[in-house]
Amino acid sequence: MGVNKLVRKWIESREKKPESEYEEAKRQFEMAIGQPFITLKLEIPAGFEEFSNEFRKLENDYQFHEEVKDLIKKRLLLASRLKKST
Repeated sequence: MGVNKLVRKWIESREKKPESEYEEAKRQFEMAIGQPFITLKLEIPAGFEEFSNEFRKLENDYQFHEEVKDLIKKRLLLASRLKKST
């Protein structure tokens, strides 16, 4: 789907629609215009409930975000190498 069609769809979606449809159109628009991204909903691991305050702070922790980006890079590189070897 071209950028023009996505922009048109996003603008046309301004009429009353359920929130989920709006969010999906907005996501597609942002993906077409900017860099691809993913959104994750992470729950605190079982047994770590006592760390719930620290866990919530990770959402805005720059260093944590950088660590996750490094993990993603490693994962994508590993997947690429495995794909080439098969």
